[in-house]
Amino acid sequence: MDQNLLAELIATARKAGADAAEAVTAERQSLSISVRAGALEEVEREESRDLGLRVFVGQRQATVSGSDLSPEALSKLVDRAVAMARLAPEDPYAGFAPADRLAKGPHLDLDLYDPTELSPEVLEDRARAAEAAARAVDGVVNSDGATAGWSTAKWLIATSHGFVGSHQASGFSLGASAIAGDGQTMETGYDGRSVRWHADLPGPEGIGTEAGRRAAARLGSRKIGSTTAPVIFENRLAMSIISPMIGAIAGPAIARGSSFLKDKLGQPVFAPGVTITDDPHRRRGLGSSPFDDEGVATEAMDLIDKGVLTTWLLNSSSARQLGLETTGHASRGLAGPPGVGVSNLTLQPGAEDQASLMRSAGKGLLITSMFGPSLNGNTGDWSVGCSGFWFEDGELAYAVSEITVAGNLIEMYARLVPGSDLEIRGASNAPSLLIDALAIAGK
Repeated sequence: MDQNLLAELIATARKAGADAAEAVTAERQSLSISVRAGALEEVEREESRDLGLRVFVGQRQATVSGSDLSPEALSKLVDRAVAMARLAPEDPYAGFAPADRLAKGPHLDLDLYDPTELSPEVLEDRARAAEAAARAVDGVVNSDGATAGWSTAKWLIATSHGFVGSHQASGFSLGASAIAGDGQTMETGYDGRSVRWHADLPGPEGIGTEAGRRAAARLGSRKIGSTTAPVIFENRLAMSIISPMIGAIAGPAIARGSSFLKDKLGQPVFAPGVTITDDPHRRRGLGSSPFDDEGVATEAMDLIDKGVLTTWLLNSSSARQLGLETTGHASRGLAGPPGVGVSNLTLQPGAEDQASLMRSAGKGLLITSMFGPSLNGNTGDWSVGCSGFWFEDGELAYAVSEITVAGNLIEMYARLVPGSDLEIRGASNAPSLLIDALAIAGK
């Protein structure tokens, strides 16, 4: 699959009646091995080549996708796309990104591709070693298994107004889940990592041991009564309370008026010590790319600068609707028009580590697991089920479970204190985060 195929597809669409066209291809290979109780459980292999086509007829647009790349199938794909566009409602904001905003070649090399291919035997050995390390931890009685894998993906986009761009990335992953028991209760713990380069992946023994430790630490967990207390969100999951902000500052939500931050641009939203950066050019970053999914050149920016909301996240369509310019945050798959997304999101660290945050809070809740979040996107009212540890006098006291924390995100953000324990583990990362008082619903 190459640039010539996309050029031919675009030319065919123009001949069929499209005023403009955009073609995207994605190629992916992956291999994943899962083990459980020391035995091979599952092998998954994927090799796919897919294509997406977006066409414009005036201000009407349509998108189609497929995996059959034969000339006959591609001809039908074009005919279907043009026919759909002619029937679509007019969209006054539809269209390509402005030509002067497109990334110019050669595109940045962000070191995203490692050609290493791991054999099934190597992956199985890694998964077995991680699981064995998890099961060796005191208190661990069983395993939910371990999984190791690698993947490669290549993305190519071309448009009828002259943009052509591609980037290739690899991925390597390893994870393990342990089950601890004390004869009365059972608890689970997980650890895992995903990286672009094989050399950056931690060893299986460390991952397995951490999974086992996290499971065993939760034994003897208690229910607690409802209260209001300081809450610390562990760094591994702290970005979960920041992610609603991304939806709330996305251009489409602002244009609809359905955002709890719709009137906050240029105003303090977080405490003054909070800066949140989106950096698409981080080398080996899981969210890195030299251009967005409309071909617009990307750049690092502080979405929150010392507490102040500096920008909306805009693709070309939402920018036109708001009378602004795209910020290079278009995100799309093979089907459907571009939406909005971020790249490598980082809440910058503060001065105190997690232990110091606990000491300054005195007593409260350290959350290490969250599930079932609920959000009112118009008001920012938020709640989530969670488990973790109660701490007193700045020290962990006992594990707790079956609790819910709730609050209003606007109020929570304004009182948020970042810790210093930032770890780059994925595309979105934050240190531990302290909020001085949240409602906690228990037994």
